Amino acid sequence: MLYSKTCLGGMVTAPHHLAAQAGAQILREGGNAVEAMVAAAAAIAVVYPHMNGIGGDGFWVISEPGQEPVAIRACGPSAALATKEFYAQHGHSTVPTRGPHAALTVAGAVGGWAAALEHARRFGRALPLPVLLADAIRHAKNGVPITRSQHELTRDKWDELKDQPGFAATYAADGIPAQGKVLKQSALADSLSRLAEAGLDDFYRGDLAQRLAAGLEAAGSPVRRSDLEAFRAQVVKPLMVQLTSGRVYNLPPPTQGVSALMIIGLFDRLGITQAEGFDHIHGLVEATKRAFILRNQHVTDPAHMSVDAAHWLLAEALEQEAGQIDMQRAAPWPHPAKPGDTIWMGAADAQGRVVSYIQSIFWEFGSGVVVPGTGIVWQNRGASFTLDDGANQLQPGKLPFHTLNPSLARLNDGRTLAYGTMGGEGQPQTQAAVFTRHVLFGQNLQAAVSAPRWLLGRTWGDVSTNLKVEGRVPAATIDALRQAGHEVQVVEDYTDMMGHAGAVCVHPDGLIEGATDPRADGVCAGV
Repeated sequence: MLYSKTCLGGMVTAPHHLAAQAGAQILREGGNAVEAMVAAAAAIAVVYPHMNGIGGDGFWVISEPGQEPVAIRACGPSAALATKEFYAQHGHSTVPTRGPHAALTVAGAVGGWAAALEHARRFGRALPLPVLLADAIRHAKNGVPITRSQHELTRDKWDELKDQPGFAATYAADGIPAQGKVLKQSALADSLSRLAEAGLDDFYRGDLAQRLAAGLEAAGSPVRRSDLEAFRAQVVKPLMVQLTSGRVYNLPPPTQGVSALMIIGLFDRLGITQAEGFDHIHGLVEATKRAFILRNQHVTDPAHMSVDAAHWLLAEALEQEAGQIDMQRAAPWPHPAKPGDTIWMGAADAQGRVVSYIQSIFWEFGSGVVVPGTGIVWQNRGASFTLDDGANQLQPGKLPFHTLNPSLARLNDGRTLAYGTMGGEGQPQTQAAVFTRHVLFGQNLQAAVSAPRWLLGRTWGDVSTNLKVEGRVPAATIDALRQAGHEVQVVEDYTDMMGHAGAVCVHPDGLIEGATDPRADGVCAGV
């Protein structure tokens, strides 16, 4: 039997153990959950560079006892020079997925750290930045052993990445690195040290910003210093769905947070009473289809949306959509998939604050472009734009569609639960699996994360749109899914394809529990 880890003094869960320990150390030094998350976010940018980095974006949901949760949108818009004409002049009929022309949006993660720390000042004494970034700087300077997933993804994406500016010199100076080889990132250590000394704003309006803008321009990116200077992370009102078990919060557009909330909102209305069987999986898959159809039609930069995604979460709208689900037959599929890879982390402190956070460079190693002299690999989030008509058509200064979405639930029994995962299309699906198993069907939190999962659509570079299920799903359930019309593909157990999930939960009596995914390299670090 699998059981979650428990403690009383605070906890951080992360898909790499060194990031979780970096956050836990801040809790031991008297920091709060937000400060612990900044430390973990900086550390994981160093130790898991294939999945995230400070050249990417981030999204927060922060819960403080007695206050409504707040969200922070730390995603950068497209550059002023990133026009359809720019791409036509360079011979592109679509936005490239790799290289300098894929590095077309501002990186928002560091601005999000700053906004979160500003919010956390209301909690009392603040730890200084050099303390929060110390572990990240140390790991970048001294080196970290390369994980299995970094080795495998470097190998698998080598042809796409090896010739991108700065990539090989930074991550594969002697060729594709073996698992366990020590990776030192001295330039990234210097960039983090600069932020610790000068402040996080230096990323956008200081000396580091100047180096980033000059390096990106020299590489061929349309991003300029004026784009960096104009950026500010935004504190926004999270979306919320009311369930029979409580309230769940997530980010509004341009993220697919509305999809994550809609899936569990629809499932809550299907009357399913047992986990793991045909009804559970079929119900969630069919709810996913309903949510993704609306997402694909409408979700983009909210300034460019003609509909309010919050309306999809109203009881009447959910009832209407749930009524379209046939619990005996699979609805036709596919619809266009949304790719993306990232990391999710959760933190809780002894005062009952809970943070759900996600940080990403979009595809593995993002654009592949490492800005000279900085050690910072730049995201390719702008590759989600299209050059054709549609919701996500490229325009200068526009926010791209984001697969990123961290969830946080306030349950009727007094618990506060933060949960999430990486994995593009799989993010809202895995969240729904974990939430329903744990909250609706009473599974232990760790068991809910470790249990076999499924994925409708693509992730990790897979272009297929069928229903993939891990081999641990019982054969009878797989047969029932196929008989209902699902195109099922059985994949290996504990595959990275299914994402790296995690969760942390604060109980009303002060007990803190956490779970981490056996598919990743993480731990739950308690205090």
